[in-house]
Amino acid sequence: MGLLAAKVARKDGIAFTTSYHTRFPEYLSARLPVPLSWSYSWLRRFHNSGNGCMVATQSLEDDLTARGFQNLMRWSRGVDENLFHPYEGSVLDPNLEGPIFMNVGRVAVEKNIRAFLELELPGTKVVVGDGPQLESLKREFPEVYFTGPKVGDDLARHYASADVFVFPSLTDTFGNVLLEAMACGVPVAAFPVMGPLDVIGDSGAGILSDNLQEAAIAALEIPRDHCRKVALRYTWEASARQFLDNAVRAQELFLSESKASVA
Repeated sequence: MGLLAAKVARKDGIAFTTSYHTRFPEYLSARLPVPLSWSYSWLRRFHNSGNGCMVATQSLEDDLTARGFQNLMRWSRGVDENLFHPYEGSVLDPNLEGPIFMNVGRVAVEKNIRAFLELELPGTKVVVGDGPQLESLKREFPEVYFTGPKVGDDLARHYASADVFVFPSLTDTFGNVLLEAMACGVPVAAFPVMGPLDVIGDSGAGILSDNLQEAAIAALEIPRDHCRKVALRYTWEASARQFLDNAVRAQELFLSESKASVA
């Protein structure tokens, strides 16, 4: 769809922007022997053909700039504070031993979920979500509580039932699940990589460490109300304003380049 839309826009002389929100080269190389340089070369040509490429974080902007991507524009994310908030009680099996360490998301190889499942942690590890690795991981880790996919209010209540949200991904560009967990009052444990570095950083709402096990244990001490306070810095209203501002900038750039080519 993106390729077709870009082709039509160029043909009809219409300004257009793109959005870089998935580290596709890393996802692809996790499954197939495709060099990262090949994938990035193709993506660079596609995104540079537009009048602006929107990125969610400073880390991603720095990475793509170093790879030759141009006209990068910041477009952050938000969280629905009316849906994702602390809830009384737990929706999990009351027989599960605490503390509860939870991961929410697609159960797939690129999410590095095995790094979470192999941790030696007290209490219970819980995985919320679906994906191609679900059945095989359920067989391999029978001690882990897999809930399957959850949505809406049920998803929010599952977040709020956790003591720590463990995010083992090394390939996310942002990590909306981080904001959702924090908005529910749940501290985060993650690796110090793109996404967590930008969302958590030094905010005190989580622990970032190359030792994910130590990070998960340390995160138990973080006040839950502070996590929500940090998450609410990200609003969809601000995200929408950024998007519209970027669209205006892209149109101005397009008109400027058009005038220059005519002259």
